[in-house]
Amino acid sequence: MFKTRLLSGILLIIIALVTVIMGGRLLFGVLFIISLIGMTELYKAFNIQAKAPGICGYIFAVAYYALLYLKPVLPENTDWFMLLFMAFLICMMAVFVFSFPKYQTEQILAAFFGVFYVAVMLSYIYQIRILPGGVFTVWLVFICSWGCDTCAYCVGMLIGKHKMAPKLSPKKSVEGGVGGIAGAALVGVLYALAINKWGNAGADLMRFAIIGAVGGAISQIGDLAASAIKRNHDIKDYGNLIPGHGGILDRFDSVIFTAPMIYYLAVLL
Repeated sequence: MFKTRLLSGILLIIIALVTVIMGGRLLFGVLFIISLIGMTELYKAFNIQAKAPGICGYIFAVAYYALLYLKPVLPENTDWFMLLFMAFLICMMAVFVFSFPKYQTEQILAAFFGVFYVAVMLSYIYQIRILPGGVFTVWLVFICSWGCDTCAYCVGMLIGKHKMAPKLSPKKSVEGGVGGIAGAALVGVLYALAINKWGNAGADLMRFAIIGAVGGAISQIGDLAASAIKRNHDIKDYGNLIPGHGGILDRFDSVIFTAPMIYYLAVLL
């Protein structure tokens, strides 16, 4: 199992390196495919992946990515994304009422939630990449998420005593959580030093430390949120696409939450 997990992890890193470094249409296309797979994993938990609510979700996820791609050439006097989600909500309510009582309220809400939770939030990786200096900033999404996870695990194993969410994740501790945030901030600083030396990026150390700390904190919420959904639906993994790691949502649960936060921090700071 360890060997399988290790090999899968190496392959994921290679794919991430190639797609993020290349950016552009390649990164956009990979994120689009990953989003649809992740939505399918979530929809399976609610048994709507091949039913009307799920199909509507897929259609509007495609529409969202189309709008995102065409955003530079669209008229700026209309909030196209708000219009899209209003149309999506109306469509979901139409499915709900005209097929009543075929679907539960939870299933309708899950279909709407899935587009925003997976497709929209993952798309921020692409949106960070196209920012000025995004070729460097985008890696903070992964550094914060995976760096925080590693540091939290190590600190929790060494000094963890107080449970963070005892019923949801008994092995996670408050000490580990704090250690993960501090570790993500430190890794952010080290990353800034590295790209300043070898990439001539001119990254501000304090800015990267703040982004790292906030990203690390948010990533833990993302991890626990994905676990809570699995617990509610009594499933171990969202899928088995990635041997040893589970599905897309199992591997990208923290990244999903971290990407939007880092985008807005990068813009604001």
